[in-house]
Amino acid sequence: MATSSNAETGSSTADAGGAPASASLQRAPLRSRSDIMTSDLLRQLPDKEFISLKAGTDDFAALWRPANVGEPRGVIILLPGEGESADWPRGIGPLRRGLPDHGWHTLSLSLPDWPGPALPAVANTSEGAAEPPVEDPAAETEQFAENPVPSEAGYLPEETAAIPSELVSDDTKTEETVAPAAPHADQITERIEAALAFACSKQPAAIVFLGQGTGGYWAARYLQQRAPGDVRQLVVVRPRQPEGQDEPLEQLIPALKLATGDFYYKHGRGDLAAARERLNASRRMQHPAYRQVGLPKPTGDRHADQKQLVRRVRGWLAG
Repeated sequence: MATSSNAETGSSTADAGGAPASASLQRAPLRSRSDIMTSDLLRQLPDKEFISLKAGTDDFAALWRPANVGEPRGVIILLPGEGESADWPRGIGPLRRGLPDHGWHTLSLSLPDWPGPALPAVANTSEGAAEPPVEDPAAETEQFAENPVPSEAGYLPEETAAIPSELVSDDTKTEETVAPAAPHADQITERIEAALAFACSKQPAAIVFLGQGTGGYWAARYLQQRAPGDVRQLVVVRPRQPEGQDEPLEQLIPALKLATGDFYYKHGRGDLAAARERLNASRRMQHPAYRQVGLPKPTGDRHADQKQLVRRVRGWLAG
């Protein structure tokens, strides 16, 4: 009896503070930010809009919308910026939903997370939620240029992906060792290649890359390195150079000798200066088909502002 009691006591002690029990209670590794946003989109959007693509050994989700015309003009592959989902409510989402009405298939990607410190979490959203007070709309826009993960309170659930706050909680850290992944740039290249292969399988009349924020940089970088003959046009919306990339954006985009639409906002000092550098570089390189399109200051009516962006992009594609 004593032996049995001692054994039970020892077992309880091990469970309470021993290494085996501690190991069994270790938390699982965090899911990536992009995986969490994709899961949110899976709950919000119809299943028919999702396709699964393979990049190297990994599967990832993309959003596909066929053109709403009998004779489609081609496929537009959309690359969101850092911290943005494949249906981001500013730019990417409205473009992927609006351009099919003007003859374009759209394929919107999710890109892998930047392997640096976690970005701030975005509060969960619901219909009717009040937007946080903004003292100066211009200052808010300038902040968005530096931080592509704004609070989207007030956006409809089907228009934005919620990012749980526990994504950046200190309590969710794990001590487990994770096998090193492929370099971030290589992961993005693999995803673009998978998207391009899918687009080519549709035998489109034309393929266009459209990148927003840092997505514009990655689109231009891929075109520079791989020079795929199937891609005839590049659209960049408020392009931004990712952290850790040495090649200047103002040199990368104008060096591409294919039709390029460069969309920027006229009212932001940083946007204007960067756009001027890209324009001057295109002139020095004698780019044959580089055109900048200045967008006016947002009105505060997000639906009207996004419709205007879709209209401007559609107009450039038609021209």
